[in-house]
Amino acid sequence: MKLIKLDAIDSTNDFLKAISSKDELDNFTVVTAENQTKGKGQMGSKWQSESGKNLIMSALVKDFVFDNEQVFNLSLIVSLSVIEVLKSLNIPDLSIKWPNDIMSYNKKIGGILIENTIKSDGRIVSVVGLGLNVNQTNFDELPNASSLAVILGKPFDKMILPELIIEKIKEKINSWETSASVFWNEYYNTLFRKGIPMPFKNLNSDNFGQNFMGIIQGVSSTGKLQVLLEDDSVSEFEIKEIQMLY
Repeated sequence: MKLIKLDAIDSTNDFLKAISSKDELDNFTVVTAENQTKGKGQMGSKWQSESGKNLIMSALVKDFVFDNEQVFNLSLIVSLSVIEVLKSLNIPDLSIKWPNDIMSYNKKIGGILIENTIKSDGRIVSVVGLGLNVNQTNFDELPNASSLAVILGKPFDKMILPELIIEKIKEKINSWETSASVFWNEYYNTLFRKGIPMPFKNLNSDNFGQNFMGIIQGVSSTGKLQVLLEDDSVSEFEIKEIQMLY
């Protein structure tokens, strides 16, 4: 695994995208940073992290996603890989809050942002960004967040994590053809609040701000959240079309 360590950068995803467009980088090249000034979350939201305390990494993944219908497969693989590594560190009650927040109990401890670039020859190259709260203990302005150190009451060596996570991602990619259905079942079973009635807020322009009750049923092959509504119909929602209220 080729590892590029940076002290400070605006965005590890942006940095890796820039250098991958100029050089023929090795698959699974990883960039880490101690501080990220313009960290990104889903749909342009910000990812805030205390300098030097957390894992901020981006990894290059090539030759796995071949069309837009397969993009969510990589998100699934990365989410499950992070969960497996955290389980090995004895982090309890782990789940994936759709589409790709990593939770312990009901607190967010990590987030994943995957950005895909279509090359001139039609290949899709993915940059997998991961922010994981490791040794940060102050979350006064982030009441729904926590970290590995807070949960287990001890500090962690955050630099052991990139290699552990990348190895899991490689394993799952290599066995995807034979194990895809197994991974999908694992993802379903790891979904945060799956099968539990809970309130949602509609973020669609037509019904913006309206709250409704629903039960998460699963996720479609293209990554849409499937929710059972009060009229017994199942609707599918894109990222940022609804917000879970928990």
